[in-house]
This record gives sequence, C-alpha cells and structure tokens, in this order.
Amino acid sequence: MEQKSAFESFELEVSEEIKGYLKEISKWSYFLSILGYVGIGLMLIFGVFFGAIMSNTTQVGDANPYAAMGFSMGYFGLIYVVLALVYFFPVYYLFNFSRKMKRALNTSNNEDFKSAFSNLKAHYKFMGIFALVIISIYLLIFIGAMASAAFFS
Repeated sequence: MEQKSAFESFELEVSEEIKGYLKEISKWSYFLSILGYVGIGLMLIFGVFFGAIMSNTTQVGDANPYAAMGFSMGYFGLIYVVLALVYFFPVYYLFNFSRKMKRALNTSNNEDFKSAFSNLKAHYKFMGIFALVIISIYLLIFIGAMASAAFFS
C-alpha cells in the first residue's frame, strides 16, 4: 500500500480574505492589461506612420545617418510594429488572467480559477524568457564591443 505525502493530501483553502486579495489583483491586472493594449495600439500607429513618412521622404545628406549602410529610416517603423506584436502576448495573458479570475470568483468555477492561473503562469513565463533573451542580446553586444575595441586598438 502506497503512502501519500503531506503535500498530496494537502487541500488548499481559499478564505474570504484570499478571495478579496484575488479580486483586487484581478482589478489591477485588468487595468494594466488595458493600458498595455493602449500602448500596443500607440506603438502600431506610430510604427506605421513613422515607417510610411520616413520611407517616403527624400533623405538628403545627413538626414539619414544610416544611409551609408543601406538602411532606410523607414525600417524603424517596422521595428516598432514587431515590438508591438511581441508585447501583445504578455498583455493578452494578463487580460485573460484578470477576466477569468473575476469570473471564477463570482461564480465559484474551478475551471475558470485554474485557467486564470494558467494564463498568469504563461504571462510570467513569457516575461521571464523575454528578459533572458534581452539580457543575452546585451551580453552579445558587450562582448562584440569589447572584441571590436581590442581588434581596432
């Protein structure tokens, strides 16, 4: 006969105080996700207009410092659009967490409760991986700068 550990027989209690905390968390996460969607919208608008305006202007002399590398200023708009698309996913997960947590607390639905925490996990997992990617890029830039400084000195 197999014995259960203390953790397997442990049942989590969600008291009224914890429900109050979760309700407040869902309100703030909803607010932050709406701000995120507004930010994404502004990034998309800025990216499209900046890309269209800068790619259609005649870039004379020093107006485009990247012209020698064959890089148009219009590409900066594309960078904003790509960043907005990347930023969409954590905001989407946060929005789903807040929506499903509110519904779970109002209806005492365990599936919505579980799904809410699944979305919160996805949000933090995305943000963690994104932070690691950005730190890795910074390290590569630093190593490249050190190598080029050593090479050209």
